[in-house]
Amino acid sequence: MTITSVEEHRREAPRSVSCAVITVSDTRTPETDKSGRLIMELLEAHGHKVAHYEIVKDEYELLSEILAQAADNPHAEVVLLNGGTGIAARDTTYEAVRDRLCKEMPGFGELFRYLSYAEDIGSAAILSRAIAGTIGNATAVFSMPGSTGAVKLAMTRLILPELGHVMRELYKDMV
Repeated sequence: MTITSVEEHRREAPRSVSCAVITVSDTRTPETDKSGRLIMELLEAHGHKVAHYEIVKDEYELLSEILAQAADNPHAEVVLLNGGTGIAARDTTYEAVRDRLCKEMPGFGELFRYLSYAEDIGSAAILSRAIAGTIGNATAVFSMPGSTGAVKLAMTRLILPELGHVMRELYKDMV
């Protein structure tokens, strides 16, 4: 049997990745943050580490600064944000992430919206502004909506299956 390059890349990928989990919300607390908790549970269940967790207000400047710090943080290789991705005036997560990206992974948002449409919310998927890419030299960032259904979909169908592969691609240029 021939091994594809994707299979080879996955074999070479790190098995454990260190992550920062950031919930973007003006109202959630650690006790009410079901989506942040779900992200952390799923990461740990798949052998990844949670290096940092916080809840921040949906403010462009604050999010931009947090992403800049994340790019310089050697303890968090991946930043996973949830919340603030809608189209309301208060939703600025997309803009903050987009403006910090060095390289965008448009397939993440495209596939997330497709899967949301097909499996869950139908045409309301067009309201989602999920986005992913890289910041700095070797930090991946994934920004997803804040509902637990959206988090479960993004994590189980897109992020967790490719997390090590994404980091393998970022690391290969650093050796």
